[in-house]
Amino acid sequence: MRNSGKAAALSLVLAATLAACTSAPPAPVVTTSAAQSSVAAPTSQIVIGVDDIAGGYNPHNLADQSTITTALSQLLLPSVFRKIDDGDYKLDTTLMRSAEVTSQNPFTVTYQIRQDASWSDGAPIAVEDFIYLRDAMRDQSGVVEPAGYRLISDIQPRDGGKGVAVTFSKPYPGWKTLFSDLLPAHLLKDAPGGWQGALATSFPANGGPFAIKQADNARGEIILERNERYWEKPAAIDQIVLRRADEASMRAALLSGNDQFVLSRTDGTGLNLLRELGNTAQLHTIANPRVADVLLRPANGVLINDQVRAGVAALLDRAKLIDAGTSGGPSASLRADAQVIPPSAPGYAPTVPAGTGVPDPVKAEQVLTSAGYTKQAGSWRKDGRPLSVVIASPGQIEPYPSIAKELARQLTAAGVGVSTINPQPRDLFATLLAMPVSKSDQTTTADGSGSVGVDIAVVPMPVGGDNASVLASTFGCRPGQDTSVSTVPANPAAVCDPSIQEPIDAALTGTKPLSDALGELEPKLWAQHTVIPLFQLADTLAMGSTISGVTAGPPLVGPFGSTPVDWTRGAAPASSTSPTPTTATSH
Repeated sequence: MRNSGKAAALSLVLAATLAACTSAPPAPVVTTSAAQSSVAAPTSQIVIGVDDIAGGYNPHNLADQSTITTALSQLLLPSVFRKIDDGDYKLDTTLMRSAEVTSQNPFTVTYQIRQDASWSDGAPIAVEDFIYLRDAMRDQSGVVEPAGYRLISDIQPRDGGKGVAVTFSKPYPGWKTLFSDLLPAHLLKDAPGGWQGALATSFPANGGPFAIKQADNARGEIILERNERYWEKPAAIDQIVLRRADEASMRAALLSGNDQFVLSRTDGTGLNLLRELGNTAQLHTIANPRVADVLLRPANGVLINDQVRAGVAALLDRAKLIDAGTSGGPSASLRADAQVIPPSAPGYAPTVPAGTGVPDPVKAEQVLTSAGYTKQAGSWRKDGRPLSVVIASPGQIEPYPSIAKELARQLTAAGVGVSTINPQPRDLFATLLAMPVSKSDQTTTADGSGSVGVDIAVVPMPVGGDNASVLASTFGCRPGQDTSVSTVPANPAAVCDPSIQEPIDAALTGTKPLSDALGELEPKLWAQHTVIPLFQLADTLAMGSTISGVTAGPPLVGPFGSTPVDWTRGAAPASSTSPTPTTATSH
């Protein structure tokens, strides 16, 4: 009995001890990874359907311009300023403390970076990243809108590298468009492949709210996860999945709720498929910061001759080229009838001269005959040699091969010999369109490396941002460029005309209003027959009912500029019944 009483007393003491300990947190439990996964909270995901996930992903390379590159740069890379919904630029205070003009003579902008802003590997985001981007944009070929960077004469560190003093050779009103999508200089400046290899397949580090967990091109999927090293507000969602799909699969995934939204370069058939979703999805046209152009390049070949260029231009049916590229999709309503300002932008007005882009065989015969050509047995020839051109488009990236095919058909039917090539995008912009330009009108078939010379390029060209910078980057000479010697061209079109450089520079530096400069220049640019704009690229955004926080985004940026850290996912729709069709809305 005494033993029994002792046991009972011991039980009471243990019970009291355990009760007293219940208010303290439990000791940590060490488990295996299998045990952890069995009790872990489910991962919250937002799944987005896209046309493709293939790189490269460098937002500053013309070759890499795409919807997926825009998406990843918005989610992964830091920017000094970002576009907001009204189209203005606003300081991104997740990265910056301040950025302001601190001197007019010389024109100087001083930037203060947040002390806690760092790359995902722990390296600070600092002055080195500004210098790396400036050097590349100034010196490399095939970059996006380099004109502003070419005005920078000096960059000096302040405050241990978190302050940056940028001095310009001339005033630059468009300075807020610079230093977007900064890149990690400490990882890229000495990396194999240099600038042209940068971000070819992935991102070595990031400075945004998300990080790449997995990029699987074979499966057609990129998985982004919350960046645990991000110093600002963490993303509400655990993961964003970018998934490649065709238009029918996108529609099905939206209808079932498996995809929260899709962003696709739809043709007419695909657009109708999405319209059939009716109230299940909100549709928006998202204009891209790119225009599909045909470049008649006055570089090392027959198109150096102004009359030959005019004759070739007179043979083209611009409307059919536009139809071949848009295929009834959203870009069909964004026909680009001006040289600089895109159709979706404020201030756009058509400037195309009457009759331009309409085939004119009589005019073509007149100017080609003046250039010494005669038409023999259906082909244009001079001194026994046929008039022949090389047409290039970037790889198999649509819509450019389709446009190039129609272009080749038109010229062949008109008696011009055509060779069509589809080099990889980075090879096209960084090598073929950067071959030194001479004054010779003899067709150059290759440079010393065996690269084929390109007479006509069907390519995307950047628009938006600062329109004066677009003008100077597309049509202007490099600072100090000597047109009397062979030199790397200042732009993909290989254009450098000293007779129009003064108003281009005046618009870039703000000494002449852009509207005045364009009033003078637009007729001259059309008369050059070097850049034939076709249409502005556009995607269709279809948003389902299982996501909150997403909008159509700032102009020329799109939904990934609409504060992704605030995106959340709701429940899947209860029914997959197809609703009544509605008409897409435009943004």
